[in-house]
Amino acid sequence: MNKMIVVGNDIFDQFIKDDGYYVDKTELIYELAAESRNKVTLFTRPRRFGKTLIMSMLESFFDIRRNSTESFRGLNILENHPDFCNAWMNKYPVLFLSFKDVEGISFQEAYRMLEGEIAKLCIKFSELENEEKAAAADKAVFHRLMFKEATKEEIKNSLQTIMRMMKSVYGKPVILLIDEYDVPLSKAEETKNREYYKQMLDVIRGILSISLKTNEYLKFAVVTGCLRISKESIFTGVNNFASYSVSRRKFSRYFGFTENEVAEMLDAFGLSEKMELIRKWYDGYIFGNTEVFCPWDVVSYLSSVIYDDEEEPQNYWANTSSNAILDDFVNHRKIDASEKFEILLNGGTITEDICEELTYDRIFDSEKNLWSVMLMTGYITRADKSAGKGRVKLRIPNAEIAEIFKDAVLDKFEKTLDTDDVDAFVTGMWNKDDKTASDMLTRILWNSISYFDYGEDYYHGMLKGIFTSRGYVPDSNDEAGLGRLDLRVKDRIKRSILLMEFKRSEKESDMDADCNDAIAQIFDKGYNRIMPEGYEKQLIAGIAFYAKNAMVKFV
Repeated sequence: MNKMIVVGNDIFDQFIKDDGYYVDKTELIYELAAESRNKVTLFTRPRRFGKTLIMSMLESFFDIRRNSTESFRGLNILENHPDFCNAWMNKYPVLFLSFKDVEGISFQEAYRMLEGEIAKLCIKFSELENEEKAAAADKAVFHRLMFKEATKEEIKNSLQTIMRMMKSVYGKPVILLIDEYDVPLSKAEETKNREYYKQMLDVIRGILSISLKTNEYLKFAVVTGCLRISKESIFTGVNNFASYSVSRRKFSRYFGFTENEVAEMLDAFGLSEKMELIRKWYDGYIFGNTEVFCPWDVVSYLSSVIYDDEEEPQNYWANTSSNAILDDFVNHRKIDASEKFEILLNGGTITEDICEELTYDRIFDSEKNLWSVMLMTGYITRADKSAGKGRVKLRIPNAEIAEIFKDAVLDKFEKTLDTDDVDAFVTGMWNKDDKTASDMLTRILWNSISYFDYGEDYYHGMLKGIFTSRGYVPDSNDEAGLGRLDLRVKDRIKRSILLMEFKRSEKESDMDADCNDAIAQIFDKGYNRIMPEGYEKQLIAGIAFYAKNAMVKFV
């Protein structure tokens, strides 16, 4: 086929022009403009679920300055709703502003980024400054906005000013699109600077309330973000306001890929055999009554398979975003959700009260708020398609997010290890004391979160963390002999080396035999044959794990 898998291009017209494989979401346009008739629509979804491409699609369809027929040729909206397209397509002025890059380590830095985004918007519509129909006072403010010389009050009024000029010039009310409206507040909250957050909230609230509240120049507005910040906090006075979160059924199929859409994509590229692998890693989110895959992950993986011959799934989520919210939750000093994390990581579900209206500065005030944010940002999802308000059954959606959870919890484990237990375990290992090493390692496990359905990787990471915490530099999965040894630890002072191989036992009664198998593997694979220069002694240990129990045996 001629279509390409395109990663990272969220400009709709360019995406289509580049022959990108497009999963058709254009029916949203009809549903939004012809059926819902909301004055202001807020879509909240986790990042990486195609919100920006959706907004760019809306801009292309409605923008009076374009002819978008070619971009939409063959797509559902043009095929299924010709009369609607004749009445709406390229018939209205559109103002599209994204806040996704408005961030900084201080309010001043973030505010300069905001000024820059508004200046770029003015440059895009620079012809308005020379239009006779636009008011002279608006032109003067427009000029200051363009050259980043506007006052804070003019910044708050900026969108309404530009919309008033557009209405004067084009004779029609403006469709306003605001993407990632809550990023400036999310980034401010991450700094833990209360004053920064308050100042940014004041500016963003001013921009939104002025441009959305009783604005005669507004046809309708669409706003996207991760959280629905409480109306009293940021959308005060905005009428005919409709919010569609991850729990709402309406519009639920437009953000993310459905199973049929993924199946069609795989079939188009001759990769249908990858369906189960992709489902395991990137599916599992439930929005409203629709189960969806994360689109960013699907296209990133397909791009790797098609163009780079990369067969194994990767954690694209972790590579593209900060996981600060999850890390802060796991390490919260006053909230201990360890048992719930353990249930989730073992594939189980928990039931929690969920609040859909939050403010970023109150996220960490309660466990309820934290679970709510985790749901809205995609770290957990509803466990079924039943109504999602109030108490909701929750689970981790897929292997990718489980891996992020595991890393966050393992990091906490490394930071909170009991010093006495760890010292006793390490001493036991160097002294070839099977019983002490086994007892202390089991004790450490019982004071941590373990994953009963995981393989050896969790235990491997845990042991590496234990030795790292004591100043050693372990070699993990290092080539040795005819394979890769699980863990090698060197003690230069003792001139000794620990060689460790791990096994995860299927039942507790298998642990002794598994320890013996681990030791046998070290000899069979020749992991012990090479003695680094300067070292005199090698200690060979087989370690078996079953749930939260450990057994250590030495040769």
